[in-house]
Amino acid sequence: MKLELFQVDAFTDKLYSGNPAAVIPLEKWLPDNLMQTIAMENNLSETVFYVPKGNDFHIRWFTPMIEVNLCGHATLAAAHVMYHHNDYEKPQINFHSLSGLLTVKRSGEMITLNFPTDEPFKIEIPNVIVEAIGMRPVEVYKGRNVLLAVLNSQKEIETLNPEINLVAQAHPHGIIFTANGEDVDFVSRCFFPNTGVNEDPVTGSAHTILTPYWAAKLNKSKLTAKQLSKRVGDLICELKGNRVEISGKAITYMTSEIEVN
Repeated sequence: MKLELFQVDAFTDKLYSGNPAAVIPLEKWLPDNLMQTIAMENNLSETVFYVPKGNDFHIRWFTPMIEVNLCGHATLAAAHVMYHHNDYEKPQINFHSLSGLLTVKRSGEMITLNFPTDEPFKIEIPNVIVEAIGMRPVEVYKGRNVLLAVLNSQKEIETLNPEINLVAQAHPHGIIFTANGEDVDFVSRCFFPNTGVNEDPVTGSAHTILTPYWAAKLNKSKLTAKQLSKRVGDLICELKGNRVEISGKAITYMTSEIEVN
């Protein structure tokens, strides 16, 4: 059986930046172990699969090691493929997922994801985080599936070089590090070693916790953001009650065909 595979750089309009995702449209689900094997073979932070569900779609995301409940950049990549390669023309895409209904809209080249927020709560600063990064965060918060550590400056985010084995010990999923931005409202970097992704280049789902945190700190609902991995990604985030809109661009790097047994 042959399947289409698209590789898309998300949260950027330039090739070789943003976060690459593999997108594989399906007519029906493959066995779970096969989708996980394909994701391992692709060896990107996420491979996304989607199938039709009436007028909507089901969507699932796999890292090289596990299936995850939510992924922003791969959802953006999937929508990009539908709009630019599959001639999808309806004003909104409805994706049904392990995190509930996710909606996507397009305005020109900008694609906007509508995701549920993750409201963080403050915790004591774990010593393992201090050991992992060689400094004490300003504060640490816990979300549904991640830790959020706030640092003093963008410079600290840029020069961050954490001990990955200690990050893995700190939380079953990983840690988001963030600080005020110099040219944007906030910056971040994300480390998820227990999912097989030591540093995720640009993490849409992380902004479901970053947005409510910075909206409260800065007293504004619409924010600009930059993820400062080596590839760098740009996002516009807007808090809307218990939902967050995350907007960005995407560009196709490769179209191909894979053969599976």
